[in-house]
Amino acid sequence: MSLFQPAQLGAFKLRNRILMAPLGRARSDKELRIPLPRVATYYQQRASAGLIISEASHVSPYSVSRPGGSAIHTEAQAQGWKPVTAAVHAAGGLIVQQLFHLGRKAHPSRLPGHALPVAPSAIAAQGLAETAEGPQAFPVPRVLDISEIPGIVAEFQQAARYSKQAGFDGVEIHAANGYLIDQFLRDGTNQRTDDYGGSVENRARLLLEIVDAVLEVFGPDRLGVRLSPHFDLDGIQDSNPAALYSYVAEQLQARGIAYLHLIEPDSIPAERRLAPRLRELFQGALVLAGEFDQQRAQQALEQGRADFIAFGRLFIANPDLVERFRRQAPLNTPDTASFYIGEDQGYIDYPFLAPQRASA
Repeated sequence: MSLFQPAQLGAFKLRNRILMAPLGRARSDKELRIPLPRVATYYQQRASAGLIISEASHVSPYSVSRPGGSAIHTEAQAQGWKPVTAAVHAAGGLIVQQLFHLGRKAHPSRLPGHALPVAPSAIAAQGLAETAEGPQAFPVPRVLDISEIPGIVAEFQQAARYSKQAGFDGVEIHAANGYLIDQFLRDGTNQRTDDYGGSVENRARLLLEIVDAVLEVFGPDRLGVRLSPHFDLDGIQDSNPAALYSYVAEQLQARGIAYLHLIEPDSIPAERRLAPRLRELFQGALVLAGEFDQQRAQQALEQGRADFIAFGRLFIANPDLVERFRRQAPLNTPDTASFYIGEDQGYIDYPFLAPQRASA
């Protein structure tokens, strides 16, 4: 199996097995969070990926990150994404939109009315939030009342409708990296005693209700879910990740979704890796992500550990990453200072390889 081998992923016939991972670059309008023209250029430049997964897009005004972060909860935002999807499609590419809610990792200074962020339980995230006044500690969040949870599910469903209206080929639900859905999944952040806490089945309920709601919009063959069982940077954890994520994989398999996107770097010791077990339980496509280079990605495919590999940072500095891999060409050096702030520089000005000349 080769990185350059075409393959089927749900409804999509991909030109290769190289996916562009979601990368929050904060280049949309700073207030309205509507994609600016450069966003269309950025994604079109990278349309040679087998599939592009867009930057995580907020589903609610109560899920707001740094200025310029993207969102998909208003009609204007949906209209703003249309030139982006059109540009990718014009270049022969495919793009799905990643949907997420920050939960406890939002900060009141950016929320309407300076409201407290919401979470399954009143446990603050570790670390600092970026605010206009500089880095500040995350506050203790407000506990979501059980009566509010259907509203969260409805926000994801409406966001999916806007994604479809905007021309995206599908959506990915972001249930990873310590954001709201992940906060519900793990028992270190979810200490509820109602139907959304306690057992694995209860803690997975929010994710599965969101999946079911989004299935009504796109259908299973255009839906993926991203998980990060090893993420712990904000203090999130679970006492039995193998049991938790095995159950989630079984339930996603029962729903027939297109793919499972698992963040599991090669640096994770073999005895702690969950991909082998999840691959047994989930029969759809498995996407692996986590600081892969070309050699390690190819090895993962040859070993049958995944069907596709998602690359993040390498796509930032190399819009023609697929061709660079194909030619074994040197990679551009990324400008890390412009990863999350700036305008065109460090975003759409990375050089492409010169076209190859036809042999005489």
